[in-house]
Amino acid sequence: MTRIFGTSVAAVYPLYVAKLERKGRTREELDEVIRWLTGFDDDELRRHLDTESTFEEFFADARLNQNATLIRGVVCGVRVEDVEDPLMQRIRYLDKLVDELARGKAMAKVLRTPSATA
Repeated sequence: MTRIFGTSVAAVYPLYVAKLERKGRTREELDEVIRWLTGFDDDELRRHLDTESTFEEFFADARLNQNATLIRGVVCGVRVEDVEDPLMQRIRYLDKLVDELARGKAMAKVLRTPSATA
């Protein structure tokens, strides 16, 4: 098992927040991206953070957005669409969305809104 699978999402969440805030983005935008990807509502997201769910538990409970497969590109030198392990791919999807936010991409494009990708 990869070490990240057993890592608490709550341990990584503040790192995502810090990265985004340094780039002028907000915690609310991060939460919006996470909700879009996972299908969680605010209460479900908070519960996973409060109970320190691992990435494995977090994504096991998620209802992955049907447009998640539209997430493409490179994270840490690896193309997310080529990651074979389903859990690792979901973690990389989240990393890619955070990277796109940090780079200043419009929220509609980050969330793969059809009119934004046309």
